[in-house]
Amino acid sequence: MEETQSSIKYTIKQWADEDKPREKFLLKGKNSLSDVELLAILINTGTSRKSAIDLAREIMLSCNADLNALSRLSVKELVSRIKGIGEAKAIKILAAIELGGRKQAAEVLEKPKITGSRDAYNLMKVRIGDLNHEEFWIIITNRAQKVLSIKMISEGGVSGTIVDFKKIFSYALHEHASGFIACHNHPSGNLRPSEQDNQLTQKLKESGKILDIPLLDHLIITQNGYFSYCDEGLL
Repeated sequence: MEETQSSIKYTIKQWADEDKPREKFLLKGKNSLSDVELLAILINTGTSRKSAIDLAREIMLSCNADLNALSRLSVKELVSRIKGIGEAKAIKILAAIELGGRKQAAEVLEKPKITGSRDAYNLMKVRIGDLNHEEFWIIITNRAQKVLSIKMISEGGVSGTIVDFKKIFSYALHEHASGFIACHNHPSGNLRPSEQDNQLTQKLKESGKILDIPLLDHLIITQNGYFSYCDEGLL
């Protein structure tokens, strides 16, 4: 009896070992796998009509093969986009991507010194560059421009966040800071500073002078670039 289309099982069990994602991982190492294959390992099982590889490929296509775009999806959004991806699989995928982002951030933290705005941007883009809400952070440095600590000051919505000056300078004093760099993101991707950004920068500059903890720079960060008040001669 001929098998109907609906009864066909799409599986990768019959593939050669070197082509199966898990076996390929063991035989050739993690760097040999594509993003789709790594996702397939996380997905683990497919459906009656799609293999884990098929589901992984569909996920990547839905995000234009952009892992940053995938990381910004909520569990609900991922489940609704891809038939065959339930809540448990979606949580596993997004948790793995978050771990990857934290690993990258930890690696960046090994960079001990800020020599310019690009260093500060590289330090912060993995934290706030691709967020869909606004956050305000400070990088606290010593006299040699080495990073003492990095602190999130506030978290807001799409259009802004409230900055607590007491919190900023409390952290800075506690860390015996010689200076600090302010950083916040624009979820819209617009690098042009707002009037509120300009006013905030001036207030931070003036407050820093009084406490002898100068504002070294203020960066506006997006996924694709940054704006530096220092580079633009606005400090």
